[in-house]
Amino acid sequence: MRSLLFVPGDRPERFAKAEASGADAIILDLEDSVAVSAKDRARDAVAAYLTGSAAVHRFVRINPMDGAHWQADLGCIAGADGIVLPKAQGAATVEALAGHIDADLPILPIATETPQALFALGSFGSVADRLCGLSWGAEDLSAAIGAVSSRREDGAFTAPFEMVRGLALFGAHAAGVAAIETVYPAIGDLAGLKDYAARGSYDGFTGMLALHPAQVPVINAAFTPSEAEVAFARRVVEAFAAAPDAGVLKIDGRMIDAPHLAQARKILARAAVP
Repeated sequence: MRSLLFVPGDRPERFAKAEASGADAIILDLEDSVAVSAKDRARDAVAAYLTGSAAVHRFVRINPMDGAHWQADLGCIAGADGIVLPKAQGAATVEALAGHIDADLPILPIATETPQALFALGSFGSVADRLCGLSWGAEDLSAAIGAVSSRREDGAFTAPFEMVRGLALFGAHAAGVAAIETVYPAIGDLAGLKDYAARGSYDGFTGMLALHPAQVPVINAAFTPSEAEVAFARRVVEAFAAAPDAGVLKIDGRMIDAPHLAQARKILARAAVP
């Protein structure tokens, strides 16, 4: 999944637009974007929408499991393709949720929204079979520690949150699941989004959360391997297939070895190239 687009659960008039945005998945939100007074209305709207079919994966973001609303949220998830789990505190929170849902329903934790959660990022490998990825968030964490902001005026993360981003990235790869980059809040700044998403792809994230349909094409482009990348990856794979006993090969003046082969295979898999 390259792009996962949030849509408020209490705005059913936006569901079809989100579905048609080109996003690989939409996240029907019952948490932050829905006021407490609108939670029941949102659950009803989400439940009704999920009775029909859709051309995209449909996730439901429930409310945190340390609060009062998550159990009611689970009453409206029939037909969903997955659950987004906010404020996850490592594998323990995933296990707690897994005990209340079908065994084949994947979970996408938001893994860095509390200070305590940072120290459990290495635990997700033990529940990797229940996950479809791992994402992170900065806004809740910023509020939790009393930071003025997680970002500088130019949009770049401050040093503490740059560290959190890196830990989340490595936590996902350590668990062997997709690393999903967090949102870019400035929805009108598509140029900034392009740079941000490109950096996410460069650093090893495989997809990104989106806040607005206009962000989806930019994110999809950033997380889709280019024709040049695919062509070179294919050459690497073919070269090693032709020389199976070689440990190192030279391609275009570059020394290519086993890590490059592994990376090439990942690029071809992301591009769905045989």
